[in-house]
Amino acid sequence: MKFKNPPVNSLSLDFLTELVINLEKLENDKTFRGLVVTSDCPGVFSSGLDLREMCGRNPAHYAEYWKAVQELWLRFYLSNLVVVAAVNGVCPAGGCLISLTCDYRILANNPKYNIGLNETQLGIIAPFWFKDTLVNTIGHRAAERALQLGLLFQPAEALQVGIVDQVVPEDQVQSTALSVMAEWLAVPDHARQLTKAMMRKATADHLIKQRDADIQNFVSFLSRDSIQKSLQVYLEKLRQKRG
Repeated sequence: MKFKNPPVNSLSLDFLTELVINLEKLENDKTFRGLVVTSDCPGVFSSGLDLREMCGRNPAHYAEYWKAVQELWLRFYLSNLVVVAAVNGVCPAGGCLISLTCDYRILANNPKYNIGLNETQLGIIAPFWFKDTLVNTIGHRAAERALQLGLLFQPAEALQVGIVDQVVPEDQVQSTALSVMAEWLAVPDHARQLTKAMMRKATADHLIKQRDADIQNFVSFLSRDSIQKSLQVYLEKLRQKRG
């Protein structure tokens, strides 16, 4: 599955909805056992949440958008498929979150590429389920430091901290993903799926039980004047950079 929402694969409401629908289609077709997710946009895996969905809109829109983000995470995190992330570009924030839901992450060895949950750099906070997913991957202390500082890891450091499983030359990302997939598919599906569900159930249940409260917190936080102003400033900087 190649992400294609130019220029930077930002996770707009339409894009989130389309991703979930396509994942469901693959899961319902029993001929599919695994999925490689990658990008069709040069140099960018996904830039993360679409700030335009979070700025200057009404509370009902914020709630709808956040529910779609939750749904994407739950669907990918609990998928019965083997999901391998072939990260072939920069992968901050929500892009990093998608990769963290996968069973295995491969990052292209390019000094321009990085990966991490950098929300604090934008003046916003990574929600508890973003935090839980990162802690499960790299451990509590490394996650605490990464989240507070909004760190983006370059390939060597990403591998060292464990936020990715493998770093390979850029032209080998896809072939490596297929080799990894073959290894995972050699395990009987039912045993692997039950083990995955067992390992991930507590983290998923934490969000499922708190979904409504999490949406309310998000809407309340986003509706603050100070947060809207900081998002507007950041969007303006992006516009100037692109312009």
